[in-house]
Amino acid sequence: MGFIDLSGSLGRHFGSVGIALNEISTRLSVTRANACQITGPSMERAKTCLAQLCQALNVSDKLNITIEAAIPEHVGLGSGTQMSLAIGSALNAIYGLGLGVRDIAAFTERGLRSGIGIGIFERGGLVVDGGRGENTITPPVLVHLAVPSEWRFILVFDQRGQGLHGLQEIQAFKQLPPFPQQEAARLCYLLLMQGLPALAENNLSKFGEVISQLQQSVGEHFSSAQGGVFTSSEVAEAMQWLAEQGAVAIGQTSWGPTGFCAVADSELVETITCQARQRFAHFSNLSFITASARNSGADVLCYK
Repeated sequence: MGFIDLSGSLGRHFGSVGIALNEISTRLSVTRANACQITGPSMERAKTCLAQLCQALNVSDKLNITIEAAIPEHVGLGSGTQMSLAIGSALNAIYGLGLGVRDIAAFTERGLRSGIGIGIFERGGLVVDGGRGENTITPPVLVHLAVPSEWRFILVFDQRGQGLHGLQEIQAFKQLPPFPQQEAARLCYLLLMQGLPALAENNLSKFGEVISQLQQSVGEHFSSAQGGVFTSSEVAEAMQWLAEQGAVAIGQTSWGPTGFCAVADSELVETITCQARQRFAHFSNLSFITASARNSGADVLCYK
């Protein structure tokens, strides 16, 4: 849901806030085998993660990995982190390595900017991480709160493209102007003294107002690199319409192009989403899904 301090004016860079979702997930099973075999979506990413982890942990890659579902890649939903942590957790269980989630994250160099993916794998719910300091290995979780069960989220996907990632992302950060210290302070205050209390008191309207402000500020800062507050102009149009229908917490996930917003209850979200699909049917590349918050961490199940 956004970064807090992109320039690290007080010595800590980034810091971010995000929520775990149920309906978009990575699920896989791993068993011992005579040779390495991987099937299912995001096979190449899984292959890279497995090779990196097996080398770092000094264990065999003679495994059969069946990927039942994978988060779409490079659309701002943390697919790489969840795949790495899922495979790492499976290796940890199979080989009895005694590793924690953050140990696995460090081996795969996850959490170099946002710590949300690690935090929600551990705990679910809403997470605020403390960014990166001089000696940070993985960003620490500062806040973990349960999200009200009736809150729903609408995600808007643009199937045509992907957000900045890899070398493009690194270069974009280098070229961005400094993020004003005063603005970072304002966002911190808004999140701590308005957004988080609103979540704790089940006030979606106030929480959404804070997230929208944070998103607008960070989106404007990123605009020179991504072509506007939103990467996709069609997602931007859909998000404006959704806001007019009463959705709140309007924003873009990371570099996008995925847009998100929140609605107060499950019945209303289905009505609005259905209307959105009809209204924007001429944008054949757009798709809309609804999701609920997941207030628990990843499930790692072992069978013998």
